[in-house]
Amino acid sequence: MANRTDPSAKSIRGTNPQNLVEKIVRSKIYQNTYWKEQCFGLTAETLVDKAMELDHIGGTFGGNRKPTPFMCLMMKMLQIQPEKEIVIEFIKNDDYKYVRILGAFYLRLTGTDTDVCQYLEPLYNDYRKLRRKLADGNYALTHVDEVIDELLTKDYSCDIAMPRIKKRWTLEATGSLELRKSALEEDFEEEEEKEENDQLDGMDDEIHDRDYYRGRSPVRERDRDRRRDSHRYRDHDYDRDYDRDRDYDRECGHGRERDRNRDRDRDRDRYRLRDEKDLGHDRGRDRRERDRGRRRSYSRSRSRSRDREDGDNRKRHGRSSMSPRRRDGHDEHGTCEESRKKKEKKEKKTDETDHPDPKIAEANRLRASLGLKPLKM
Repeated sequence: MANRTDPSAKSIRGTNPQNLVEKIVRSKIYQNTYWKEQCFGLTAETLVDKAMELDHIGGTFGGNRKPTPFMCLMMKMLQIQPEKEIVIEFIKNDDYKYVRILGAFYLRLTGTDTDVCQYLEPLYNDYRKLRRKLADGNYALTHVDEVIDELLTKDYSCDIAMPRIKKRWTLEATGSLELRKSALEEDFEEEEEKEENDQLDGMDDEIHDRDYYRGRSPVRERDRDRRRDSHRYRDHDYDRDYDRDRDYDRECGHGRERDRNRDRDRDRDRYRLRDEKDLGHDRGRDRRERDRGRRRSYSRSRSRSRDREDGDNRKRHGRSSMSPRRRDGHDEHGTCEESRKKKEKKEKKTDETDHPDPKIAEANRLRASLGLKPLKM
């Protein structure tokens, strides 16, 4: 009988209000000593006294997942289902912060989307500290605005699944809620006005300084006149030089044309001399190549004749080695000297360079240098 919901209570979201808490957590609460001793026979009026005695919030803790007194009182509110005005008074209570959190938690479970946003969003301005019991039994520090943000944005809080609600922008689009007005909006407006005034003051000071520095002082006026006169004189000098150059060009146009023709002729002569010099270099190069070819052919013919003479000497030396030595005392060296003299005499006869006719001898020498046979007459 102690765990039954009040017969006069209305169903919330189509179900029994106590079914908003999971069955495992609900059974843990029913077995807890605080539920049996402190929550038995409580009404909406006496519930406030027990809520004022709270010193922390939380879900379940420890190895056997014991529920906190906060969860037991929450379950009792779902069981007796207090009126909406009592819940709103819980939320508006500024003296007891845990009473406020208890009313906000109950409204988040049972209230409509519009009521949740309307009554919980102002609590974002409450920055008082809270103690929260964790699952390991230790305490952690948190704040009222953090708990309210968790209720509005998270799916779970204190081991209880939060019912889904519509987004605020959806409610604003349908006209169910007005646009959110921040509590700091007045401060923002004051800051904006102050910044605008500072900007206007700065602009006034800048304009004043510019007018001051642009004022008509005698020294500044004298410098300005001097610069203007200097520009005027410079322009006048430029015009005068331009007119003088134009007159000179008109008078000396024929002389300039004559100088231009002279320069053109000089350039033409220079190019012709350079072409002739290049042609002379080409001719000299061709002559050097012909002389190099003649020397190469002459050296080739001399090497052939030398090889032929070496072969003849080897044959002759072989025959002389076969014959016995002469007894008159002539050795091998004398034989080589005689053969060399004979060879030179033969060459002179074969070359015909000692011809009695000087023209034939000159022609034979030229033909010998070119590797050709001598003329015989």
